[in-house]
Amino acid sequence: MMMMMMMMMIGLAFGQSYFTDLDFVDDDRLLAELLELLVPILETMASEAASLGFEVNWQKTKVQALGCREDMPLTIKVQGQDVMVVEEFVYLGSLIHSSTKSTCDISRRSAITRAAMQSLDNQIWRSWLAISTKLKLYNTCILPIFLYGSDCWAISKTDARKIQAFNQ
Repeated sequence: MMMMMMMMMIGLAFGQSYFTDLDFVDDDRLLAELLELLVPILETMASEAASLGFEVNWQKTKVQALGCREDMPLTIKVQGQDVMVVEEFVYLGSLIHSSTKSTCDISRRSAITRAAMQSLDNQIWRSWLAISTKLKLYNTCILPIFLYGSDCWAISKTDARKIQAFNQ
């Protein structure tokens, strides 16, 4: 019985690793040191996916070069399809920018948090609720909006000043 179950496992072999949990293959990240290496990797991924009955949506696929890359093309060709080269994208709620700095995500989080604070201005902050209740609401509803993903931020002195100004 065990031998039969092992023979029926469907998965993906990558180097020495074998992955069988493909429930969420719609959100993958591939890394390559050079753009010239990424195209064959994407083509291999697409052919392996096709053998499992999956299809790559090239319109949703994006390529991002980290660091200052002025010579990057706007698109690359993979299996005859144009794949956009982007400067930034949102992943799991955080803005990933090609500069590898966190300034863009901090500014975005600050704007989202400011909007949340303003939407609660008349209903909560100017109400007759006790200050302790307002602080609890702030700590549980507002502060997490700003700090979501902050454990991955690379903080510069400028970023630290922005965060300090936000908290005052």
